[in-house]
Amino acid sequence: MLPRNPAVGFALVVLGASLFIVNAGVSRVALRAGVDPLTLTTIRVTGTFVVLVLVAALVRRSALRPPSGRLALLLVAHGLIGVAALQWTYFVAIDRLPVGMALLLEYQAPILVALWARLVQKESVRSRMWVGLALATVGLAAVTGIGKGVVFDPVGILAGFGAALCLAAYFLIGEHGVGTLDPLRVIVWSFLVASVALNAVSPATGFPLHLLTEKVSLLGSLGEHVAPVWILLVWIVVLGTVVPFAAELFALRHLSATTVTMVAMLEPVGVSILGWWWFVERLDALAVLGGAAVVTGIVLAQSARRAHVQVEPPLVT
Repeated sequence: MLPRNPAVGFALVVLGASLFIVNAGVSRVALRAGVDPLTLTTIRVTGTFVVLVLVAALVRRSALRPPSGRLALLLVAHGLIGVAALQWTYFVAIDRLPVGMALLLEYQAPILVALWARLVQKESVRSRMWVGLALATVGLAAVTGIGKGVVFDPVGILAGFGAALCLAAYFLIGEHGVGTLDPLRVIVWSFLVASVALNAVSPATGFPLHLLTEKVSLLGSLGEHVAPVWILLVWIVVLGTVVPFAAELFALRHLSATTVTMVAMLEPVGVSILGWWWFVERLDALAVLGGAAVVTGIVLAQSARRAHVQVEPPLVT
């Protein structure tokens, strides 16, 4: 086993977060090009599954061995909720909301997990959880402009909170057994479950092939540039999912899961900046302060539980 190198770990997780950030913008362009959220979810998950199977066949065939018993049931739940449902709600949210707000809503998941641990599982948590909850709530109010009477798409808001619930479920399922398996084995079988479920609802074969070669505007400040839809889809699968996912997975060889999760909080911050630069979305001083409060609150909540199982690997967003 390679020696732990924190510098390499930080570089990998920053790379992963950066690619996930750019993927939010590329995904929005694909959605605005006419790919509906459910179809895009099917393509992303199915394409990623195919790549993961090829990787497992080349480097670790043991990951292709199906789990059994209770772990198999957990992986089914993990695939349906932590992959399929999460990706769908994520795409709906970034299609209907400012991309930064969509990510801030999704990343309420650590707070939901801490609340579940305290209120349902009766675990002892550090008092900073309540500070984190208050900061995140006030920060969200500032980011969304609720005090100014700003109105956003209710479906988008529900999708953002739905993504947070799915992400929280992912963490909780992991704590009940999935986190004990080989990470590559977990993701291969979780993505298989998600792919089967999504293709049953919205088959990838139903994608209008004529759309693949259409050249579409990259929107916003990049509106004068165009790209074919097939390039966008390849980016979403390879550079928006497989590569950043692998980067954060390998980062776990050098850093703890908690540290990786904390550094990955760069994503909602980066996506907010991307939305301002690429899609010319509002980012005034109050919104910036609100976003900082949300991220701080989430970090506090993430670290509030005293002793719990770390879940690997990080989740695709």
